[in-house]
Amino acid sequence: MSSENWTLKGKRVVVLGASRGVGREIVQRASADGAQVLAVARQAGDLAALARNTPGLDTLALDAATEGAPAMVFRKGRPDLLVICGGATPPVRPIPELTWAEFSVNWEVDAKMAFLFCRKALQVPLAAGSVVVIISSGAGIGGSPISGGYAGAKRMQMFIAKYCQAESDRRELGIRFMALVPSRIMPETDLGRAAANGYAQYLGITTDKFLENMGPRQSPANVAQAVVDFVSRPPMEPGSIFTISADGMEKVS
Repeated sequence: MSSENWTLKGKRVVVLGASRGVGREIVQRASADGAQVLAVARQAGDLAALARNTPGLDTLALDAATEGAPAMVFRKGRPDLLVICGGATPPVRPIPELTWAEFSVNWEVDAKMAFLFCRKALQVPLAAGSVVVIISSGAGIGGSPISGGYAGAKRMQMFIAKYCQAESDRRELGIRFMALVPSRIMPETDLGRAAANGYAQYLGITTDKFLENMGPRQSPANVAQAVVDFVSRPPMEPGSIFTISADGMEKVS
């Protein structure tokens, strides 16, 4: 399969963290574009609700951060596009108020999920021209002082994409890896709403004021569009890490 100018129609797409927020938006966009979509999430009820509104959707209730998860997913069909999204909700408290288990939760879920699935994509390997997209977070660039290890885990996801792209190139596999980094908190999602409320309380302002101070932001629909744009029209300038903001997509140097 060529990696140049292909559409999602008829392609196999797997979305992890598919039942809510950005993952749900990507599922609906890929399905509307004619892809054969497998939606993966932990809660079967949330997946059933998604499937009722998305004709032809295949679902799998699974904890994607478990060791055997990639093999289970790939047995259902090796994807042309794998989107690694979702993860644990981080604590919204400063370090003095956290336990280590709370601090490290995003390493044990978000970073581990990216590691397991990207490793499997290289080991199998996926077909040449396949694309793996990790949805990371702007916290991994700018920091997030009241969310424990969240920012570090999200930065590690970016490194995983970069390391795996280098390994794909070294092995001449033809798989493209990228991390897509939403720049701003998205209050339309459960995670974004919790973060906005937590930061507003921490700063002693209203949530509306916090969001106003943050300025223009991308939406989950913008992120889904960026995924489609990346796989259908690869950027002219090579790279593995791209931010998505209200102004569009930009390579991280």
